[in-house]
Amino acid sequence: MPHTISLRLKDGAFEKLGELSKELDRSKSYIVKKALNQYFENYADYQIALDRLKDKDDKIISAEDMRSRLGL
Repeated sequence: MPHTISLRLKDGAFEKLGELSKELDRSKSYIVKKALNQYFENYADYQIALDRLKDKDDKIISAEDMRSRLGL
């Protein structure tokens, strides 16, 4: 079952959302939902990267070594 939330946007953000909505011929809700989903996906990647940086046992290799291992 879908849930409803409300939020407050500054005028500039609201106007940009409206412009994008018209440009894409999509509702403002659609754009906000897509943006949230993209944020969640990026946040998961960010968290994985951050966890790996904090892991002292996770070996860091150079880009050159990575290319070599991938045969590039």
